[in-house]
Amino acid sequence: MSDRREFLKTSAAAATISAATLTAATTTSQPASAAPAGSNERMRIGFIGPGGRGFGAHVKSLCKHHEAGRKIDLVAVAEVFESQRDKVADYIEKATKTKPAKYVDYRDMIEKENLDAVCIGTPDHWHHRQTIDALEAGLNVYCEKPMTKTVQEAFDVEDKWRASGKVMQVGVQSTSLPVWNEVNALLREGKLGKVLGFQTEYFRNSDVGQWRYYKLTPDMTPKTIDWKRWLGTEHDLAEDVPFDREVYKQWRRFWPFGSGMFTDLFVHRTTSMLKATGLRVPGRVVGAGGVYLEYDGRDVPDVATVVADFNEGVQGLITATMCNQESRVNQLIRGHYGTFAFGNGESFDGFDFIPERGPVTHVRQEAERITTNPIDNTTMAHFANWLDACEAGDPSLCNNQPDLGAAAMSVVNLGAQSYRQGKVFFVDEDHKISDQDPGWAAKWEERSANGGPVAHIPGWNAGEYGSKQRDPDYMQYGGPWLNGKDPAEG
Repeated sequence: MSDRREFLKTSAAAATISAATLTAATTTSQPASAAPAGSNERMRIGFIGPGGRGFGAHVKSLCKHHEAGRKIDLVAVAEVFESQRDKVADYIEKATKTKPAKYVDYRDMIEKENLDAVCIGTPDHWHHRQTIDALEAGLNVYCEKPMTKTVQEAFDVEDKWRASGKVMQVGVQSTSLPVWNEVNALLREGKLGKVLGFQTEYFRNSDVGQWRYYKLTPDMTPKTIDWKRWLGTEHDLAEDVPFDREVYKQWRRFWPFGSGMFTDLFVHRTTSMLKATGLRVPGRVVGAGGVYLEYDGRDVPDVATVVADFNEGVQGLITATMCNQESRVNQLIRGHYGTFAFGNGESFDGFDFIPERGPVTHVRQEAERITTNPIDNTTMAHFANWLDACEAGDPSLCNNQPDLGAAAMSVVNLGAQSYRQGKVFFVDEDHKISDQDPGWAAKWEERSANGGPVAHIPGWNAGEYGSKQRDPDYMQYGGPWLNGKDPAEG
């Protein structure tokens, strides 16, 4: 264990994002010309790195859609682990009666298989490279969350996607719940008055430590796994280090490959809250936490919190521990005139409206239960949404497009970097990131001194409803006495 820990210590330090790296310019190169996705009569799909989630969700869901009659063919698998590659290919052949081609290098698959789309299920550090390669090849993309490893990569993918015209879905399946669009409509109409903040969570507990429940097996060896390809040393995605089953299977525990709960779990709930509120990239992010119990050689914390402040005058709180799950923080969106309370998890048949007191709101509001249609299998619904968008050739139909994926990454990943570096990060309107305060508090103090205006979520159409305070009569006596004159005398 000592050799592995020394490697991880070194790699984690090297992976820390410096301020200079965070402010690097976004790549805006144009995609190479290619046959348009959807040019085949039936949609030809290839899988890149179908491991745990890639097999259990991507492959199995699309096999079910194939069985249900969708015009899709699952034609190829690219996977560095020989046993997993064979397992996935055998499953597809049995489910679809078609034998898929097998590859180690996904680039060979893209070059040879006349694909229309790919599903990416590799570890986080590969997402950016593989997504860009697929978009440049003219393919539609389904990429498992988080969309990328770093924030700058996320903005890069967003730019590339916009230039490509291709369909891309990010794999946060809860965004295919109808509730978030319904909530957004109510918020824009002013149901809560001025929206002030959201809070969300993803609590877990385990007697073996998070991500250590992914089993290590004897057949995982340098002979069966193309280790250097998994690391991505050819592309400088990671250092060339000794093979390690723990790192290969439980990579979310280690900074060079993932960011623990920040990008595995927080990204789920954060994306939903951003979709509900219509918010995107924050203006200010700070993270906190530590490794307080799970001393198992991991890098990532077992207790963490991110606070994100938005230029629309909204604050987001994302918090959890991986060592307690029976006392969760409720998922809420708060406004001046009331609150939407969602409870926990992702299975909703409704949510509660909790009104503020009448003497504050000066309108009559009653507590109510607002119903919504639950979805039993959000993963199947999310893939169905992607397939619909691909068949229509309309990127806007996707429930989790890269602009939302990049926004979620900017919250959770900057939170992780803040925790690691002890800094507060700021994002300007051009998506440039800095740890130098541009005067965040000063701008709000100036707005207060000037009497407003109040900032609102995107699409707000409720005017001043719930966004204006009254001045009590006695406030006429307030203000500075200039030259000894009482301001109440006019």
